Amino acid sequence: MSRYRRADVAGASYFFTVVTERRQPVLVDEHVRAALREAIETVRVKRPFVIDAWVLLPDHLHAIWTLPEGDKDFATRWRLIKAHVTRCCGAHYFRPEWLSERRAAKHCGTLWQHRYWEHLLRDERDFENHMDYVHFNPVKHGHVTRVGDWPYSSFHRLAKAGVYALDWAGDGSESRLLVDQPSREGYGFA
Repeated sequence: MSRYRRADVAGASYFFTVVTERRQPVLVDEHVRAALREAIETVRVKRPFVIDAWVLLPDHLHAIWTLPEGDKDFATRWRLIKAHVTRCCGAHYFRPEWLSERRAAKHCGTLWQHRYWEHLLRDERDFENHMDYVHFNPVKHGHVTRVGDWPYSSFHRLAKAGVYALDWAGDGSESRLLVDQPSREGYGFA
């Protein structure tokens, strides 16, 4: 049996994909969004991290986080966030027919898939490519035709800061606005 190993570079930036169990389209429900926001705020008090990018879709989310210098523990942060959301609204989404023996033994609900996917961002280009991927994802999945039309995304904050043009499409026909970007000093890229 192969053993899964996660990346663990302290102070690095990571790309994440977190998915609902059986791809339930519930993450954009108002009370799930509120619980997720509260969970992140609560976790960041004791375990700070920077959210560089974020998009919330009905059945999954993508995020880019940068951890503090000397810290590589994103796993605990995700565990606490997912547990908080499950405590707040998991009963509403509980599906007993989905609860396997293994999930029951681990006291898992049926809101989230047990695992998530992470990718250590290797350099500035990798970071930028994943930023674009995060923000174009609602268009890719057919939820909107323009990136700026999806409300559950950090695109709006970054466009306001001048990182993206307001009409950025992300489809390769236009380049991302790269002038006057906030400094990425501390991201660990040479």
